[in-house]
Amino acid sequence: MAVAFDEMNIPGGDLRPAYQELARWLKETPPEALEYRRQEAELLFRRIGITFAVYGDSESTERLIPFDVIPRIMSGKEWALLEKGLKQRVRALNMFLRDIYHGRDILRAEVVPDDLIFQNPVFRPEMNGQQVPHDVYVHIAGIDIVRVDAEDFIVLEDNARTPSGVSYMLENREIMMRLFPDLFARHRVAPVERYPDELLSALRSVAPQGASGEPTVALLTPGVYNSAYYEHSFLADKLGIELVEGRDLIVKNNEVFMRTTEGVKRIDVIYRRVDDDFIDPLTFRPDSVLGVPGLMSAYAAGNITLANAVGTGIADDKAIYSYMPDIVKFYLGEEPILKNVPTWRCREPKDLAYVLDNLGELVVKEVHGSGGYGMLIGPAATKATIEAFREKLKREPEGFIAQPTLALSTCPTCTASGLAPRHVDLRPFVLTGSKNTTIVPGGLTRVALKEGSLVVNSSQGGGTKDTWILDE
Repeated sequence: MAVAFDEMNIPGGDLRPAYQELARWLKETPPEALEYRRQEAELLFRRIGITFAVYGDSESTERLIPFDVIPRIMSGKEWALLEKGLKQRVRALNMFLRDIYHGRDILRAEVVPDDLIFQNPVFRPEMNGQQVPHDVYVHIAGIDIVRVDAEDFIVLEDNARTPSGVSYMLENREIMMRLFPDLFARHRVAPVERYPDELLSALRSVAPQGASGEPTVALLTPGVYNSAYYEHSFLADKLGIELVEGRDLIVKNNEVFMRTTEGVKRIDVIYRRVDDDFIDPLTFRPDSVLGVPGLMSAYAAGNITLANAVGTGIADDKAIYSYMPDIVKFYLGEEPILKNVPTWRCREPKDLAYVLDNLGELVVKEVHGSGGYGMLIGPAATKATIEAFREKLKREPEGFIAQPTLALSTCPTCTASGLAPRHVDLRPFVLTGSKNTTIVPGGLTRVALKEGSLVVNSSQGGGTKDTWILDE
């Protein structure tokens, strides 16, 4: 495997400019002082109660995501390029979603194969011809980015359904400011605190035409047993909006109301953290108790905005991902600023043959998978695992894509034996309202804490870091 790009050190012993001040500070800070603050950070996270649930984990239901106290630092120039690329990509995603539920120009032009859309379990025929306010489908996108060199940012995946993790971005910053004021004083770090205000203003801007002067927004959660419930309550609190469950809402005359102590109150925008399948038992899964009966008819009548829109899951699909460079060119007539990982589509016989011959070197992912589950990391897998995966691939090749094993960039990280490089990725959060697209500078850096590991997902033992963009 290629040598990983080191975000702090230049081969030959020099430091990258963004990290020079941190390196000086680290030299002056005794290891025991750093360890003391690391423990203090853990204590704060426990006290605040930032946990997430791991499904199917018998040992414990609630876990603390490990937090690394060494920030990841990027220059303002690097960020400017990344921001431009993210805005371009999310614009193309929104145009693509509008098109496949309306005119389908991209299918007629044979840029994307029909069957990838129509036979896709997350394509929602209910959304055909449905107008969504201001043509915005993806109001909140979490785009996972990796680096392999000094020049390029590469998109690992697009999260267009219900991207999570922004609460960690905000809490990580708060804790760093509290524990390391001296380190902050030495840098001009661009703020992330504006995120809740920007999210609220984006959500209000996409309210239906008939909404009152100040549109009412609510956050719909599946409830306390959901793995991201902490984040739902955190965001509702920060935005100053009601946190509701399906049973708190009712639909009357195609309008949506929430029950309050003063009676029912109409709502205009729902920031939903409930998947399509469960959102309305009258339209989707009839056994869902998490949704709101009749919500889809209020949506079809144009009386409620759902963020993100129903049917955005098709843009999360890893087979569709492989067409993103073509999608950007098709709608915007521009070259993509952010690259894709080279991807083999196992549904194509030529690609499948290559993948089967090279399983030991590739990463194979389920087309609809998420959270690092159901994937094969060839170089780290046993012979038996590879053989079992080979059979799976032969049985249902259309369910998988394969990619080369990327040498994700590394950042300095606190480990039991001192500072050491660990692999990282980045999830910036892109907000699209009726008028503009905004991104707070930074995002959630996830770090693979096990030496040599490339898996950064919290559900698979990864941790997080604060991400500093220098205001230059």
